[in-house]
Amino acid sequence: MTADEARRLAPRFAARAAEYDRSGSFPVEDFADLRRSGLFGLMVPARLGGMGAGFADYAAVAYELARGNGATALVFNMHASVTGALSGVTDELADALGLPPEALEARDNYLRAAAEGSWYAVAMSERGAGSRLSEMATRYERTADGYHIKGAKTFCSGAGYADAYLVAARSAADPSQVSQFLVPAGEGVAVEPTWDALGMRATGSHDVHVDVTVAETALLGGVEGLALVVAQLAPHWMVASYAAVYVGVARAAVDAAAAHVEARKLGHLPAVRARLGRADAAVAAAHLTVMEAARRVDEAPGDAETNRWVWRAKLVAGTTAAEVAASMLEAAGTSAMRRGHPLERLYRDARAGSLQPATSDVCADWLGVAALGGDPDSQGTAPRW
Repeated sequence: MTADEARRLAPRFAARAAEYDRSGSFPVEDFADLRRSGLFGLMVPARLGGMGAGFADYAAVAYELARGNGATALVFNMHASVTGALSGVTDELADALGLPPEALEARDNYLRAAAEGSWYAVAMSERGAGSRLSEMATRYERTADGYHIKGAKTFCSGAGYADAYLVAARSAADPSQVSQFLVPAGEGVAVEPTWDALGMRATGSHDVHVDVTVAETALLGGVEGLALVVAQLAPHWMVASYAAVYVGVARAAVDAAAAHVEARKLGHLPAVRARLGRADAAVAAAHLTVMEAARRVDEAPGDAETNRWVWRAKLVAGTTAAEVAASMLEAAGTSAMRRGHPLERLYRDARAGSLQPATSDVCADWLGVAALGGDPDSQGTAPRW
């Protein structure tokens, strides 16, 4: 049902995608459609007014949205990762972690607001640190009113449009403690327009500067130092959630190439048909990998084999998107390189897949360590988080 709604919206997104990409402006009309559709509440439990979707449902929705506009789907992914992670903190898990009742009440309030149309961005990455939580320079400290957070974030998709931002920061008192806060938009949160990128230009991933005091309820989980623990135990939202988006972009590239080939009457060329055939098979295989990872996340989140599939999904999706989009551009010919052609945009958007954290090299290294019987979370040339 939820995937059907995403499939209905995708053609609208596709019709607007070229202009949003050309101008590098945020897809406000797409997000108005998402709000009206109720998809901001996709991951919210039914008891709080949402759709109660699981990770596999999310992956199916993200795939369809990305077939319309990868940039829109990528920003939606950030919101889903916040609401999905919050929904994943069940009452049973909260008891096991010893989370206070106030944290659960705050969780429900944030989720209920999402079901009612609020949406959240992620302010995690930093210049020089990327998305590695252990390297964050942003700091927080306790105050009489809650927590004061100060720092600068980059690659914040939807900056200036979100209702609140998930901000990762390190404790000034104990730098080993990394926590996450849901910071409302407004005073103390300033957007610096820096985003002018090769691909995913419509995500509005500008820099965000934070110098703000938030209430104690803004600390997600109500306990300091949970960010690194959650990232290692259940990495699917920080790793595999991107995967469905880039497989959707890859499928859109195949569809755009097929339309171009038919319009130019190039379908009689065996080399062109072979490229389309290989691309179709590659995207289908990547899609199955992503959906298998998503199925396992729903059935056994945090399980060692589940996590292996999570990293496989991101690696396969990023690599496939880049290779398929490049091949489809070659199959279509020189005319498809012109600015404004769907394949030219899709090629640039697809190229970003391998670079999104965790990058393809990091994913491959993680999987290689695991294949050799090591601990992929602690072994490697740099900390995973």
